[in-house]
Amino acid sequence: MPHAVQPTTVEDPDFRITIGGPDCRQPYRASVLNISGTSFGSFGARAIMAFNRGAKLGGFAHNTGEGSISPYHRIHGGDLIWQIASGYFGCRTAEGAFDPERFRLQAADPQVRMIEIKLSQGAKPGHGGVLPQAKLTPEIAETRGVPLGQDCVSPARHSAFSSPLELMAFVARLRELSEGKPVGFKLAIGYRHEFMAMVKAMLETGVTPDFIVIDGSEGGTGAAPVELSNHVGMPVADGLSFVHAILTGAGLRDRVKLGASGKAISAFDLCRFYALGADYVMAARAFMFSIGCIQARLCHTNRCPTGITTQDPLRQKAIDIIEKSDRVAAYHHNTMHALAELLGAAGLEHPGDVRPHHIHVRADDGQIVRGEPRAVQLVRGGLFGDAVPEVYRGDWQGARATSFNLVSA
Repeated sequence: MPHAVQPTTVEDPDFRITIGGPDCRQPYRASVLNISGTSFGSFGARAIMAFNRGAKLGGFAHNTGEGSISPYHRIHGGDLIWQIASGYFGCRTAEGAFDPERFRLQAADPQVRMIEIKLSQGAKPGHGGVLPQAKLTPEIAETRGVPLGQDCVSPARHSAFSSPLELMAFVARLRELSEGKPVGFKLAIGYRHEFMAMVKAMLETGVTPDFIVIDGSEGGTGAAPVELSNHVGMPVADGLSFVHAILTGAGLRDRVKLGASGKAISAFDLCRFYALGADYVMAARAFMFSIGCIQARLCHTNRCPTGITTQDPLRQKAIDIIEKSDRVAAYHHNTMHALAELLGAAGLEHPGDVRPHHIHVRADDGQIVRGEPRAVQLVRGGLFGDAVPEVYRGDWQGARATSFNLVSA
């Protein structure tokens, strides 16, 4: 990151943005750094409480993960982003379909500030998820609304929609059921035409999500199949710059806030995401480090040595909720101060001021260059007419709002 001859002084490092498009009646004033999905079941009760109390202390949001809203997400009252995935945990029928009435009752809780539809996860895109039977306690089963005595499975695909048009209808439905709270979705980018089809559905219906979170293949979980985590899905830098460009080219960027998720640890990591188009960042790994994660990769075994991803009461005793939640808040506080120092050194005042030219990269010839060549940009409306860049042309022409499939020319 370059520095300015005349740096600025950032007085208040409490950087915030407003999430909520034109159809949102309860916009949320969010921090630019929040806790990414941490499901009760994947994580133990004491870890969930440490995260949420830390979020309350620091004034930032805590994503529930797909395991629904547990009692431990509620105890300390931190702001929640309720994640709805393909299992519809917390808002499902006995057969596993979406239950609008159960959703409406949960979403009415003032602690729930936003609703996130999870389409895919960067560490295991296209795979779904499994909470092994060994980790499924009666309390977790009740929270999720699933039977005991078997693995708790999140299907690889949603049953509530099967086309881009139906996805936009689902977004609009959740927004209405939640009395106008911000509704968006999270995904890792795979086939580019699929996201373009979603954008065409937005244009056709006039329905836009309030936010989109782009997860990258760098996203982590110790329970992911190695082949998927190593080789499937687009890295967050590529996915984020692509989504930012397509929304801009479609004239929709000002209606949708962009989040980024995937191995963000330091203030410079955040700046790199902001430069590529992110408005805010979601992080799980860094907050896990703050409560003691050593990346033992035993998350799915119920034998986590630090007590974070286990349901074993004895192992969970390793987590002192007060001490660890103070560390969660301290990590956020210190990272925001480091971010303020980086922005000031570069002559900027807010993360929203960071652009690709504020990050320098090493080119193939070994020279240090400004970052624009690594981020393909589009002007507003650049996807209309005959001037669509060649890199996007085939996918854009073959994308349809009615299907996730690519239509051949």
